[in-house]
Amino acid sequence: MAAEEAKLPMYGTSGVSAAPAQPPVRRRLLRFVLTAVLCAVVVQYAGLYSSLAGSGRDGAVAVPLRAQEYLDKCHLLTVKPGPPPDFHTRTHSDRFVPGTQPVLITNATIWTGRSNGLEVIHGDLLLHGGIIRRVGHLQQSAVEEFGADLTRVNAEGKWVSPGIVDLHSHIGVGSSPELDGADDTNSFKGPVQPWLRALDGLNTHDDSYTTSIAGGVTTSLVLPGSANAIGGQGVVIKLRRPTDRSPTGMLLESPYETNKSVYDPSVSLRYRQMKHACGENPDGIYGFTRMDTAWAFRQAYEKARQIKQSQDEFCAKAVNGQWAGLGEFPEDLQWEALVDVLRGRVKVQNHCYETIDLDDMVRLTNEFKFSIAAFHHAHETYLVPDTLKAAYGHPPAIALFATNARYKRESYRGSEFAPKILAQNGLQVVMKSDHSVLDSRFLLYEAQQAHYYGLSHNLALAAVTSTPARVMGQDHRIGYLSEGYDADLVLWDSHPLALGATPQQVWIDGIPQLNAPHLLTKPPAFQTPPVVPDFDKEAEETLKHDGLPPLEPKRSRDVVVFMNVSNVYLREEQGVRQAFVAEASDPLSGAVVVVRNGKVACIGSIASECAVAAQTEDAEYIDLEGGALSPGLVTVGSPLGLEEITSEESTIDGYVLDPLTHSVPEIVGGDGALVRAADGLLYGTRDALYAYRYGVTTGIVAPQTSGFLAGLNTAFSTAARHRLEKGALVQEAGGLHIAIHPTGTPSVSTQIAALRHLLLGKTTGELGLWVGKIKAGEAPLVIAVESADIIASILSLKAEVEANLGRAIQATLIGGHEAHLLAKEIGEANVGVIIQQTRPFPNVWEKRRILPGPPLSETNAVSVLLAHNVTVGVGVVEAWMARNTRLDIGWAALESDGQIRKADAIALASVNVEMLLGIKTDDLQGDLVATRGGDLLDFSKIVGVVSPRRGVVDIF
Repeated sequence: MAAEEAKLPMYGTSGVSAAPAQPPVRRRLLRFVLTAVLCAVVVQYAGLYSSLAGSGRDGAVAVPLRAQEYLDKCHLLTVKPGPPPDFHTRTHSDRFVPGTQPVLITNATIWTGRSNGLEVIHGDLLLHGGIIRRVGHLQQSAVEEFGADLTRVNAEGKWVSPGIVDLHSHIGVGSSPELDGADDTNSFKGPVQPWLRALDGLNTHDDSYTTSIAGGVTTSLVLPGSANAIGGQGVVIKLRRPTDRSPTGMLLESPYETNKSVYDPSVSLRYRQMKHACGENPDGIYGFTRMDTAWAFRQAYEKARQIKQSQDEFCAKAVNGQWAGLGEFPEDLQWEALVDVLRGRVKVQNHCYETIDLDDMVRLTNEFKFSIAAFHHAHETYLVPDTLKAAYGHPPAIALFATNARYKRESYRGSEFAPKILAQNGLQVVMKSDHSVLDSRFLLYEAQQAHYYGLSHNLALAAVTSTPARVMGQDHRIGYLSEGYDADLVLWDSHPLALGATPQQVWIDGIPQLNAPHLLTKPPAFQTPPVVPDFDKEAEETLKHDGLPPLEPKRSRDVVVFMNVSNVYLREEQGVRQAFVAEASDPLSGAVVVVRNGKVACIGSIASECAVAAQTEDAEYIDLEGGALSPGLVTVGSPLGLEEITSEESTIDGYVLDPLTHSVPEIVGGDGALVRAADGLLYGTRDALYAYRYGVTTGIVAPQTSGFLAGLNTAFSTAARHRLEKGALVQEAGGLHIAIHPTGTPSVSTQIAALRHLLLGKTTGELGLWVGKIKAGEAPLVIAVESADIIASILSLKAEVEANLGRAIQATLIGGHEAHLLAKEIGEANVGVIIQQTRPFPNVWEKRRILPGPPLSETNAVSVLLAHNVTVGVGVVEAWMARNTRLDIGWAALESDGQIRKADAIALASVNVEMLLGIKTDDLQGDLVATRGGDLLDFSKIVGVVSPRRGVVDIF
């Protein structure tokens, strides 16, 4: 103890010189004054205690020592969320970075978001202090104060919009590339956890921040996942890299700020966000039924209601001085956020799909008196708008995908017409990414599709800007281009709703985010809102059939005459050629195409001999209004044709047994077994029929594997009703598919060794038969691969095998995220590549070295491979994506900046795919797709398919 005391500082003595002694008289006087003051304090305290605490004679009660703290908390309960009253008088943003130069954008076409998204201003924008200082026509005098510090940007008449706002993202908590060490999307510790916060798992090193900014995204609401009924609190972030490099530095109006000089909640309270989920996700994680999940919600809200009631009763007495028996202020850190939901201070973002779950949640809101900000995913909301309007407080907004559906049962009735129908019913529509389910870089593409299917242009653009800003409670500072708003905006190379619209620059807090962006030249027509088809009839049919309208086409008469045709593209043996093009200057120069029994009889003018002859027959006439006839597209890469509902095992073909990890039974063929996709085909699936209606007439699919050996692919008609129907099976088998991916066990080197053994060793059974065809150059080996390192090993192995055999073998890579890194070597090896995602995303490690395309790179992977004489095809990943193949190749062509012609783009998803996968076309003409009001690569409407193989013309 003595040793410890020796280490203690001797305050007041050690190292301090003694104060000079005071005179005795002054010391006595000071003692007298101090004694008098102390006596007075004691007397006053005794009197106060007597009057307040008393002895019970006059009924007075004790005031708790923490009374003021409790009263402050009671006052805080009455503060409404929202910005401070003087918010728009600010001259600098709270996120302003000192040193940021002012920016003047001139000669811009400005979509402000105001007036319900209908206001467009041709003028200038001044950015300063992290906010928008002026919008309109600026005189030189307005910027003279900035002198040489002012950065000037001439927009050259192009469109400027608010930054894109993503209402539903997992960016940062579910990082890209996916790694076990950075997966913080879901907690699995219980179905109700309102106390969790996404901020506590926000990773600042996510590769997606850069790519999403390159798509114009400036703000995201990062939510916990949907494993739990109540998954925790989300956070609103700006995507730019913060100067302090911290997650906290990314927050927009942090509700967790404790520095009252920055944020005083007693003056204005900042909204928080809360994730809820109902339906299959929490049910499946915890083995619940919907009844269990509903009870979990009710139990949690009853707990919150009791706390809220206790607080309200406490405060009612406390503010009136009735302290007797009150005790401590009733609060619970675990439940305080859910209590704030009941107080209207937390925005509830609710993952909820089906009518049954939507109805459950609406009843819950009315039972416990709270509002839902938005239903997310919400695939059946368009069927029950009146149910939504019955929710407590106000109808929730609806946050949707455009066409992503049928991946599980509760999404089965999803419709592309949902945004249009909901808007017609007066409900707020939001398009969201659910990043990384969809890459938020292309969130604007969701709005483009919504517009194509009927959502008005103003609401479509608002659906990714002003509407989500309003739903998350941030529309006082983001989502609009108005004076005093955050300087978050995008300069686009075309109208934002035009296909492939790409940022030329993105500003967040007035700071430009794209360093030396690669710019594209777009046609003048792309500067105006796209003209879209009328889908009113289809939307009505969707409602009439409760979300499951008949998708089968109507058969035409034997003779069909397509009139007013501007372009005709036809297949050749190894490509596509433009067989006819109308004179652009002559509106009457369109062709007439006569089809008899599913075959083109002639192409000519309205006065041609063939057309005149058709007039004597019982023909069906279809006006394409300047449209086109183009080869039917081919899809590959997804399980299309082998599944109906992805997550429902009873609706899919399933997965093959992999000989590297399983013992294949002898009854199947043992080590020589080879599975044929043709044996498991499911015809008439909704995704296949949707694909057909949007120009994809042939599907190619391989058996599904999670390992090395898949099996033989097959080609089928997406319109056929069953395998035995004429033309249903285009080709039973074309090529042998394997996959090589880094999965841990077996190792990549083990998989390469297995492939070497297949090609150089002895193999029995049907597997041996097809390996023999590959060795003879009669069939392609199709390898699913992403990594450039693995591709390099495959190229080396191919050279080894060819040297051993003395002949070349056919090989095709499918996936190919990193193939561009070896474009020269792939071309020299005569290997083809099917790019499975034309707009790549580094969701896993083996895909991390993507070529992102403009504005981050000069061009895309398709163009780079083509430039090195690689035969390139285009595929998709999931079955629902097949319907959008024509837009994928159209976008790829736009990114090539004129290097890929329309005929070449069509070949990417037709003849090239067949050639690379061993599908040989017969002597018949290929399918032709008829589009009205444009060609296959834009927002035209597909009205029919000419099918020589099936001998019919199908009409939609």
